[in-house]
Amino acid sequence: MKKTLKNVAEPNLFRDTFSYDRIPAFKLTEKTVEPRLPEDFWITDTTFRDGQQARPPYTVGEIVEIFKFMHRIGGKHGLIRQSEFFLYGEQDRKAVEACQELGYEFPQITAWIRAVKKDFELVKQMGLRETGILTSCSDYHIFLKLRKTRRQALDSYKEIVEAALENGVAPRCHLEDATRADIDGFVIPMINELNELCADSPLKVKFRLCDTMGYGLPFPNVPAPRGIPALLNKILTETDTPSELLEWHGHNDFHKVLANAVCAWIYGCSAANGTFLGFGERTGNPPIEGLVFEWMGLTGINDGIDTTAITEMANFFRTKIKYNIPANYPFVGADFNTTRAGIHADGLTKNEEIYNIFDTEKFLGRPCRVAVSNTSGLAGIAYWIQENIPAGANIRKDNPGIVEIRDWIDSEYAKGRTTTISDEEMLRLVGRYLPELVNG
Repeated sequence: MKKTLKNVAEPNLFRDTFSYDRIPAFKLTEKTVEPRLPEDFWITDTTFRDGQQARPPYTVGEIVEIFKFMHRIGGKHGLIRQSEFFLYGEQDRKAVEACQELGYEFPQITAWIRAVKKDFELVKQMGLRETGILTSCSDYHIFLKLRKTRRQALDSYKEIVEAALENGVAPRCHLEDATRADIDGFVIPMINELNELCADSPLKVKFRLCDTMGYGLPFPNVPAPRGIPALLNKILTETDTPSELLEWHGHNDFHKVLANAVCAWIYGCSAANGTFLGFGERTGNPPIEGLVFEWMGLTGINDGIDTTAITEMANFFRTKIKYNIPANYPFVGADFNTTRAGIHADGLTKNEEIYNIFDTEKFLGRPCRVAVSNTSGLAGIAYWIQENIPAGANIRKDNPGIVEIRDWIDSEYAKGRTTTISDEEMLRLVGRYLPELVNG
């Protein structure tokens, strides 16, 4: 028997978990949930919607270039299946039109609107086939923000979904704050009632499960609403919603955003929503570049995905958008595969697999590097020469010239230097102490 909505008089704020004056609590139970990885799963993008809520707006030209990177990365698999846009400003609509003119099948352009009928006119004007609709589902939002009862909120959501269906536009309901919602009393009944609206329609309602505050947990023995496996299991077993109509949208407030998105895939959600570089409201969304490599790891598929476009995307953000990517940022930071430790460099000289995560030159056009400092030692200097000077490919760390370079570096740090030795300085040092390598 399908659960029916519990139209409670007072909000259920789960005070045993969310007491506000304490860190949110969770308990592990003996009951666990089994994985149910969908046969097909993919990435969706919100760089131009949620991502733009965390930074200055992109220009139309910047949006077009970023959209091209998405298309290239997704390759023949169409891995980045959709990208959503705001429609409220003239610049937003111009960006949609410019991306439409590219004629790509993927990413498909979709919209985002409030659960207000007049907003739906914008979707029709742009000729889009799908739109996201804000459908807040926790009592924090229903009672404290919307000032409605559960029934009033759901009825308003049904009204806008019906309008979408009548106009041939697929509705995507964004279940805001799902990890703090009453799953049995509202979320499951809500999904069932919305599914019933499209029983006789070729269009079906999609559901984006929004971990708005980052409360979600990837552990299979944590109950809903915080346990992502348990939450997905309830939806997949207690509603008629298949995996391909479910999408995960997370935030990084508790440093779990990428793990939670991958968890959603593994436990039955076909789409994981992210942004380039993890931009997003407050702490951000799952980084698309991370999702790409996790998808490749889960599927074992390495062909047909242009991961080198990730490096080009990052360079575009640095040089054109003037965004300073943290040097230690995975996959695209300046130092993500750079080592400074001498013992690590010694391992790299023997076999780079010892200290490099995968063939970063093949997948990202980024060979592993050594940054020379007072901790690099003879091995680090030798590795730098091997990688940067063709004539030094076979040099050994006990070469007298390398010893002299090491002594010069040590003297610099003894004087109080704190920065690494630049590539330009290293070239001068090699020219001074190993002239045969650069003048031969």
